[in-house]
Amino acid sequence: MRLTAGAIELPALASAHSHAFQRGMRGEAQRPGPSGSDDFWSWRTAMYALAASLTPESIHAISKVAYRELRAAGVRTVGEFHYVHHQPDGAPYADRTVLADAVIEAARAEGLRIALLRVVYARAGAGRAPEGAQRRFSDGSLDAALADVEALRARYAGCDDVRVGVAPHSVRAVPPAWLGEIARYAAERGLMVHMHVAEQPAEIEACLAETGRRPVELLAERGVLSERFVAVHATHLAPHEPALLGAARAFACLCPTTERDLGDGLPDVGALRGAGVRLCVGIDSHVITDPFEDLRGVELGERLRTGKRVTLRGEGTPAEALWEIGSRRGAEACGFADAGGSISIRRDAPALALVREERLLDAVVYSGSPAIVDD
Repeated sequence: MRLTAGAIELPALASAHSHAFQRGMRGEAQRPGPSGSDDFWSWRTAMYALAASLTPESIHAISKVAYRELRAAGVRTVGEFHYVHHQPDGAPYADRTVLADAVIEAARAEGLRIALLRVVYARAGAGRAPEGAQRRFSDGSLDAALADVEALRARYAGCDDVRVGVAPHSVRAVPPAWLGEIARYAAERGLMVHMHVAEQPAEIEACLAETGRRPVELLAERGVLSERFVAVHATHLAPHEPALLGAARAFACLCPTTERDLGDGLPDVGALRGAGVRLCVGIDSHVITDPFEDLRGVELGERLRTGKRVTLRGEGTPAEALWEIGSRRGAEACGFADAGGSISIRRDAPALALVREERLLDAVVYSGSPAIVDD
C-alpha cells in the first residue's frame, strides 16, 4: 500500500473465475420457482435458458457490460471460464472460436487482461448425452476441443494481455478417460488448468458411483493436480483432500458472493490454507460486482463456519493476506506473473472517514466497496 496525495495506491485486483454471459440474468433468478424447491439445480435451469439464447453479438455485448463493471470496481485481470462454444443445436460455427473471440475482444475493449479458459465439456453425466443447452457446450471428441485451444493460442500468441488455458468443466461433464490426456496436454505447453471441483454434494456422489473416487482423489490419480491447477469452489472437500491439493501447490478459487447466492455452502478455508493451497477469488455468476465483498467473504465465511473471529493468521495482517489473495494470487492463477499495475482508492471516500492511517487497508478490505475506487 502506498499513500499519495488524496489517494491510496494498491496492487490491482484479479477475478480468477468468471462466466461473463451470466451478467445477463441479474435479477432473473431471485424469486421462488413453481416447484417451491430452489437450489443450485433450479438456478442452473434458468442459466441454461439464457445460454441457449446467446449469439456472438449478444455474448460480446453482455461481456462488455460485465467487464466494464469489473474494471470500475478495481479489477484488471479476469479468468473467463468459457463454455458456450457452438450453435444452439450443437453444430460448430463456421469459425469455431467466434464466441471465445467475442468474449476476449470485450475484455480488451474494457481494458482488462483476460485468461480465456476454454472449457472441455462432453456429457450431461455418466452415460448421458448432452441435453438442451449443454449441446452448445459440448464437443464430440477431446481432439476437437483441444484443437480450439490451439487455435486460440496461435491467434493471441503475441498479445501480452491475453492468456489461453484449458478447463475441464467438472467430473460430471468430462469422462474420466479424458482427464489424463488433458493434464498431459496442458503440462507440455505450460497451460493453466481450471476446473469446477466439489461444488455440490450431488457431484461428489455421482463421481463416487462412477469411479469409486471423490473428485479430488480422481484428479490426483489421473495426474491433473499441479501448481498450474485451479480448483474452483472446493466447497465440499473431505478432510484429507486439501492435503492432496496442497501437495501439488494447486490453487483454490473461492467465489463467496456466488456461493452464498446459490446456497452452495462454506468451504473449509482453514484446512485449505493449512495444507498450503494457494487461494484466489472469482466473481463467478456476476450476481453482484463487488470484489471487496468476495475478498472479505473468504474470511467472513470462515467466521460463520467456525464461530470465531479473525481466522486469517500468519505473516502480516488479515487485510494484507486478503489483498494478496485478491490481487497477485488471482493474477497468477490466470497465468500472469504480476498484478498488472495498481488501482487508486479515494482517501476521502465516506467509507474511510475517521480511519487512522495505519488501519486504512483494514478498512478498505472489511468496509470498502467499488464506490471507493477512483476510476
